[in-house]
Amino acid sequence: MNLALWLERTAVAAPERPALYSGRSLVATYGQFWAQARAVAGALKARGVRPGDRVALFMTNCPEYLIAFYGIWCVGAVVVPINAKLHGREAAHIVEDAGASLVFASRPLAATLTDAEVTVPVIVAPGAEFDHMRAHDPVVTPAPRAAADIAWLFYTSGTTGKPKGVMMTFRMLTAMSLCYIQDADVVRPADTTLYAAPMSHGAGIYNMMHVRAGARHVCPVSGGFDPAEIFDLAAEFNSVQTFAAPTMVKRLTEAGKASGQRGTGLRTIVYAGGPMYNADIIDAVDHFGPIFVQIYGQGECPMGITALSRTDVADRSHPNWRARLQSVGRAQSAVEVAIGDADGQPLPPGTHGEIMVRGDTVMPGYWQNVEATAKTLVNGWLMTGDMGFMDADGYVTMQDRSKDMIISGGSNIYPREVEEVLLMDPQVQEVSVVGRPHAEWGEEVVAFVVGQVDVTRLDQLCLENIARFKRPKDYIQIEALPKNNYGKVLKTELRALLAAR
Repeated sequence: MNLALWLERTAVAAPERPALYSGRSLVATYGQFWAQARAVAGALKARGVRPGDRVALFMTNCPEYLIAFYGIWCVGAVVVPINAKLHGREAAHIVEDAGASLVFASRPLAATLTDAEVTVPVIVAPGAEFDHMRAHDPVVTPAPRAAADIAWLFYTSGTTGKPKGVMMTFRMLTAMSLCYIQDADVVRPADTTLYAAPMSHGAGIYNMMHVRAGARHVCPVSGGFDPAEIFDLAAEFNSVQTFAAPTMVKRLTEAGKASGQRGTGLRTIVYAGGPMYNADIIDAVDHFGPIFVQIYGQGECPMGITALSRTDVADRSHPNWRARLQSVGRAQSAVEVAIGDADGQPLPPGTHGEIMVRGDTVMPGYWQNVEATAKTLVNGWLMTGDMGFMDADGYVTMQDRSKDMIISGGSNIYPREVEEVLLMDPQVQEVSVVGRPHAEWGEEVVAFVVGQVDVTRLDQLCLENIARFKRPKDYIQIEALPKNNYGKVLKTELRALLAAR
């Protein structure tokens, strides 16, 4: 089923309901949203775009993003969202690899595509040509699409090479949307979803269930993440849901504590996309209350592997609450989750191994990349590349990416375990642990620390909380951790720094 039908149903049932906002300003009701999306579809069809064709979105967060998004779906084409933080040449590679027939781009980003010599048409949105498109003769109804048809072509972050295109089907996105309602949070017409993180990723992928419920969609005027703006908009709209990376949660907490803001109007913050350290989420819950839900997923299984409920995140009474808080929760409703070996064979509960998942939210494969697909989909399971274990109650604890695990003297050391301990020191702002080659032990542990480094104090923390062999053998103070455009720490660059030293 074409999920543009969800927009049609909401628009028919409640055409006057407010839909799209830029800051506090109403841009479109659901009736207007639907009419403009169908008009964009009509304009795309007139340009020769057909079902199954790819159309890219290289845009900052704005209401026009969703209008273009649903216009693409209405004509039956595949949405190819590109992170607005990418360099023009990186975006151009995605446009070329996807075989996109057209790109919608924000004005400054359109210029970078021109510099990168993109050969397909680039429509500036918002802009005069886009305005002409949303006044075009509309299509009557969305083009029919099957559950197995590609809806969204998502390109991975590519920290170790060129990004790969994940083929997300309508079945995947439908299952993910229904799992959100069952496993994460209810969505009501009175709710508001606030796009403070890139709409090309987790924030935007959560638009569908809010469209179906008839909720409001608010894009900050800043186009991104600004704590003061988030506090202001949450108080204005009330009952606000937003998606945030762990680093954003930490910044929001720090800003709230500094300004005295308690997050009035914030109902749910879903966090995902990287490790959330216990110290940070405990601090956030203490300040804002039980508004946090954790999701674990990846492009290959978007937002759909496990969930840690707001009750689990806020609970301090269960005997294992700290361990549960450090976990990524339990399997979502539409998938099976297991811990397996390198051959995709499930391991007994409590055993360390690779997190595997199968079900309706798992991709059919990578776009035009049979070799990578075969390495990732093994014996019916998606091999996530994340190492961890599952306890007897079904809570999955993710320790690290398999490539980041340190093996010292034959013992496995998971960097996150060491990082959690070091972050207990209030002088440590950020930390990343990597392995350094060692002639006798194979590897030894090295910690890159943002903040004050007191070796004696940090050593003592480690000795009090983890085995001695896991203690860092070296602490390197650094002004900032290298990160990619999605906020993930680039441990490959940290290893390169070690090699250079």
